[in-house]
Amino acid sequence: MNNLNDPPNWNILPNRRDAGDDGSRWNYALLVPMLGLAAFRWIWTRECQKEIEKEKQEYYRKESTLQKDLEGKYRDIIMENRRAVAHLEVELEKERNRTLSYREALVSQSRKLVEERKLLEQEQEKLEQEKQVLLRSGAEGTLYQSCLAKEEEWQQKANILLKEFEEGLKERQDIYCSLTVPRSQRLEIEKNLLVKAATNPVAMALDVESGLKDIFKHDNYCGNVLNRNRSQNGKLMWLYLRYWELAVELQKFKRVEKAMLGKR
Repeated sequence: MNNLNDPPNWNILPNRRDAGDDGSRWNYALLVPMLGLAAFRWIWTRECQKEIEKEKQEYYRKESTLQKDLEGKYRDIIMENRRAVAHLEVELEKERNRTLSYREALVSQSRKLVEERKLLEQEQEKLEQEKQVLLRSGAEGTLYQSCLAKEEEWQQKANILLKEFEEGLKERQDIYCSLTVPRSQRLEIEKNLLVKAATNPVAMALDVESGLKDIFKHDNYCGNVLNRNRSQNGKLMWLYLRYWELAVELQKFKRVEKAMLGKR
């Protein structure tokens, strides 16, 4: 039977080898490079892990800095937009109040002109009645007709002047409603109209200058965008033109009355 305490050739005892058996030396020769390779791999892996961790930390740091910068810029943009919106709201409210003020002034002025127009029509009717009475009174009638003919020439000149103002106002309002014509052309027309109103005796008697200033300040009405008919632009200007026509008619009869009283 085998003696388990003395096993034959089990390669357990290093001194009991056959002659020429150098396997243990090769084992040790292979073991040393493998251990060196394992150590190198461990060191290399460790260094790589350090580099990876370092790059991760650098990446997270840059990402955090970039995120903070973006958040800061976002907040700045939001604040700037809020300020811009608040400013626009204030400007819009100002424009709304200004428009409302202009509208109220236009309505008030329109009512005033309508009332004055009614008074002028009543005065004209009264003068017409007096005219008919004078026509039936012989010599007085002849004198009246003479003075009336003279003042009708004055009325004709005044109506021609008003027609010139009408054409100027139509051109001015057409430029005001235009999206392409420069503002400077409108201002030049307004300037010329004001000069004529301040220097022409008939216009001065009718106080055309103050009416023009009122029109330039408050008449902002425009017709349809595609409208090419100048007569459809403006509102206040047409009230003033009608008012001036009635004022000319009234002035004519007052001048006749003054002339007749001066010849008596």
